[in-house]
Amino acid sequence: MAKILVTRPRDRAGELTSRLRQLGHDVLVQPLIETSALSDDPIDVAGYDWVIVTSARGARELRRRARGTMPQVAAIGQATATAMGGADLVPRVATQEGLLAEFPQPPERVLFAAAEGARRLIADTLGADFVALYRTRELAVAMLPACDLIVVASASSARALARIGTLTPVVSIGPETTRVAIQQGLVVAAEAKTHDLEGLVAAVETAMRDGS
Repeated sequence: MAKILVTRPRDRAGELTSRLRQLGHDVLVQPLIETSALSDDPIDVAGYDWVIVTSARGARELRRRARGTMPQVAAIGQATATAMGGADLVPRVATQEGLLAEFPQPPERVLFAAAEGARRLIADTLGADFVALYRTRELAVAMLPACDLIVVASASSARALARIGTLTPVVSIGPETTRVAIQQGLVVAAEAKTHDLEGLVAAVETAMRDGS
């Protein structure tokens, strides 16, 4: 049995902690980020050929605020696609670069919906309209509880964790989170092969097996 720290916001940590506890792990929750919606104003998706979403939080916000017939959807990660109620394109590599590599060319009229401060690679490359859906705030935490492994499910969480400082290995949800974690000096023990709950759980098991 391992002691595992989950860094997701508490309202999004329940399913992951439950699955890990079913596997016999001792799971602690210490959120390192919080998110908040930026507006309740409707977003007119009519007239777009594609909408692109990069996170489950963004997908839920877009569905809440969208007006008009939803066009084709491209989603980074299966969890994001699920939150959108399905997607026409989920790239094999769960990054903006991975999506661009598989996106139809030349691009038609595209709406890129993401977090405030999100990387603009997709918007700049495709000439897409950009709408900020929510804000992510990294939390200041003085000290982490002792644990064997830390799960980080976003680049923001990786940055917040690095500011605290830890030598505990981490499990990352995908390539962009891994890139930021390594850049920030964290030790990445495993990366989820799929950008979703099942991928995270499998990556935790891999990290524990390889580290045992």
